[in-house]
Amino acid sequence: MNNTHSIINSLLVDIFNEILNIEEYALQSGRFNDVSITEVHTVEAIGYYDSKSMSEVAKQLSITVGTLTIAINNLVKKGYVERVRSEEDRRVVKISLTKKGKLLYRIHEKFHLEMVKVTVTDLSEEEEAVLVHALQKLNVFCRNTYDLFNKESKE
Repeated sequence: MNNTHSIINSLLVDIFNEILNIEEYALQSGRFNDVSITEVHTVEAIGYYDSKSMSEVAKQLSITVGTLTIAINNLVKKGYVERVRSEEDRRVVKISLTKKGKLLYRIHEKFHLEMVKVTVTDLSEEEEAVLVHALQKLNVFCRNTYDLFNKESKE
């Protein structure tokens, strides 16, 4: 591995770990100390505005509906999520954020917006485009690798 690749590897590992550490610390020391980072990401997947079906959220999180059900039950008990029956078809249950859930969503979103803002400050449009391209390639690699591991575990 050449020096540039070594630096990139080190930065990616450090950034990933620091983001997780910051998010966990913020949760433990703040007013949302009753939720895990996994639950925050579930709140994020549900979204701020519209209610969603369990299958929509499970697909977005790449988990089963059964696994999501356990998380949603916990988030409902904690007051972050509510189940809403469809007016058109009472058999259909959607999930949406409560006022408390929306506050958590906005605080988490603010952290991410600040992180992006700091990252792109002082970058030219061309540098931003290169960064976006590199991150898209990394994202594709991660998704493909995850899908491969997921496929192998089912075989």
